[in-house]
Amino acid sequence: MSVNATTRAAAPPSSARTLTSSTIGSVIEWYDFTIYGTAAALIFNQLFFSDISPAAGTIAAFGTFAAGFIARPVGGFVAGHYGDRLGRKATLVMTLTLMGAATTLIGLLPTYGQVGIAAPLLLVLLRLVQGFAVGGEWGGAVLMAVEHAPDERRGRYGAWPQTGVSAGLLLGTGAFSAVSLLPEPQLIAWGWRIPFLLSIALALVGLYIRFRISEPESFVAAAESRGRSERPLVEVLRTHPKEILISIGVRFAEGGNYYVFTVFILTYITQQLDLPRQAGLTGVMLAAALNIAVLPLWGALSDRVGRKPVFLGGALFLAAYAWPFFWLVDTRSPVLIALALAIALAVPHGAVFAPIAAFYTELFEPRVRYSGVSIGYQAGSVLLGGFTPLLATSLILWSGGASWSVAALVAAGALIAALSMAAAPETRDRDLVTLRERSG
Repeated sequence: MSVNATTRAAAPPSSARTLTSSTIGSVIEWYDFTIYGTAAALIFNQLFFSDISPAAGTIAAFGTFAAGFIARPVGGFVAGHYGDRLGRKATLVMTLTLMGAATTLIGLLPTYGQVGIAAPLLLVLLRLVQGFAVGGEWGGAVLMAVEHAPDERRGRYGAWPQTGVSAGLLLGTGAFSAVSLLPEPQLIAWGWRIPFLLSIALALVGLYIRFRISEPESFVAAAESRGRSERPLVEVLRTHPKEILISIGVRFAEGGNYYVFTVFILTYITQQLDLPRQAGLTGVMLAAALNIAVLPLWGALSDRVGRKPVFLGGALFLAAYAWPFFWLVDTRSPVLIALALAIALAVPHGAVFAPIAAFYTELFEPRVRYSGVSIGYQAGSVLLGGFTPLLATSLILWSGGASWSVAALVAAGALIAALSMAAAPETRDRDLVTLRERSG
């Protein structure tokens, strides 16, 4: 019987604390990342790109949103290297510190009207720091959760840090909904800064929790038996090229489409449908709350039936749902918009997003796991997440406001992900130290 099976038949005493740390840290990181996306969709065109047309300003604002995704692979590669060389804990403390500092400083930035071109340049710089931090965060957070989990609950444990994305979305969107109640002049003058400045308090709470966690047992056991890799990035590319390609491919289902449902849709509702921003914000918040509730359930289902069936079902549903989603949104009914978003985040997004934390962890051996997970996930992010709102906005302009073009984009990504997962092995029953099938 393997070391993993004998020592981790039940959850160790530190599992609950580690799971809490991973989840809360993920919430904070994604709160910071989300408030930027929301601000880019709603008001940054007026604050930092006020000398060009509103449509061009929106594209420029989404361009700065994309800049964060360009930095994510760099953060993932650096964090992966040190996470495999030095350990998960120290790396996660670094990512949370960087994110909190960058987000707080965005809240203190002068606008274009105050300092001219320096304002958008500083905005891009801080967005790059945000991207670097969140690029290193995801891999470490899910590894801490999955590597501490009992073998038969890895899908469920891995899904909890995944809830941090929607929980951060809910908090960030909620914060902007609250400040959006201010009169427009006050919102533009100072109200938009409040959600960013709250980040410092959240980061301090997260750091306190992170300092109290321990390294995962499978990582320690592998390091004791085989040593730690001197060059984990090089080693993982040499020893796991197929797994890297698979991990990039499966991200096409949710990596960009999530931002269609949560960032691009805000611009689409306000600029194309001429609805108040609150209609979009309320729908996104309700959908995010539902997503938080269902992700652990999808993760638990992947523990019972496997990672592949759950993911493939979600990806194929998403491909089919892309057009009905926009049909519902185009009714201009706030109720039907909320329904469309709720279905999107609860069913297809939940099914493809919940299992991948465990799936990615089970693809790579411990000595290069942080690097492998980060390369696959964050390379997918730069290809998809940051540029999808920008591409979707461009498609809407190209098609004269017709939503079918964005629906086709969503469906294409989902089908690419389904094909990638179809080529992958089923990983549910692997031992985390040896990657062999567990006996019994």
